[in-house]
Amino acid sequence: MTTDALGTAAGRGGALLVVGDVITDVVARHRGPLAAGTDTAAAIRTVPGGAGANVACWAARGGGAEVRLLGRVGADAAAWHERELAECGVRPRLVVDPEAPTGTVICLVDTGEGAERTLITDSGASLRLEPDDWSDALLDGVAWLHLSGYLLFSEPSRALVAVALESARARGVPVSLDPASAGFLRELGVDRCLSLVEGVDVLLPSRDEACLLTGLPDAADAAAKLSRHVPLVVVKQGAMGAVIARSGSVYAHVPAVAATPRDTTGAGDAFTGGFLAALLAGAAPEDAAADGCRAGALAVQRVGGRPPMPD
Repeated sequence: MTTDALGTAAGRGGALLVVGDVITDVVARHRGPLAAGTDTAAAIRTVPGGAGANVACWAARGGGAEVRLLGRVGADAAAWHERELAECGVRPRLVVDPEAPTGTVICLVDTGEGAERTLITDSGASLRLEPDDWSDALLDGVAWLHLSGYLLFSEPSRALVAVALESARARGVPVSLDPASAGFLRELGVDRCLSLVEGVDVLLPSRDEACLLTGLPDAADAAAKLSRHVPLVVVKQGAMGAVIARSGSVYAHVPAVAATPRDTTGAGDAFTGGFLAALLAGAAPEDAAADGCRAGALAVQRVGGRPPMPD
């Protein structure tokens, strides 16, 4: 799909369907290095999370297009996650796994400068999404499909990605993907990842992910290189804003919005959700990225990866 066709598709109206992970986050905010072999004081909260679910919630926050989510959870927390998603304005379709529990991520957040987080991940049911969980009817009334990159990291969910991409292409529905995790990408392999995202219209990597996928140290150079394979590339750089590239060259640098971070968990998901909501409303990519930066700035001032609850 060309970028012109992509823009036409984005502004035509219809729902956003997000397919991805629904996770229970345990956020532990501590200050300074962890004390090995003994206690480290922390403020600990359990909150709903998951990259796919977070994107859906931030996209729904704008109150524009209808937002739907396909994910897989365990019976242990299915009702809670469904309620939390619905309260954010998302229409959830959660498959309850008969064997695996809901995925859990421990988010260790150093409350010093930058509030950077380290994730300890048990994907649980989230990466057990499989082709049988997909139906072409999920695309009825859908103008855009977004895939969480975490789906690339297990065999069943990779197979689901392939089926969903094929179905979207058959209907002319544009597809975006956020690579999600530099650590998991290293394990998967760059070449394999690039082959799996073939056919995606918009790629939304972080700076680290873009540099890993290209072997280039500069985010702008990495964005330009990736845009030779994907029509539109938006590289998220946190406090450095975003870089947008297409057809092999960078055409926009979008500044960040100043914020004092408390927790960077889910900031990239917030950017993606804000970006997609604006794009679906007909915004140009650079304007949509500005909305993404505003969402990211709001996200880092909160604990956890979800937006404030609507009034």
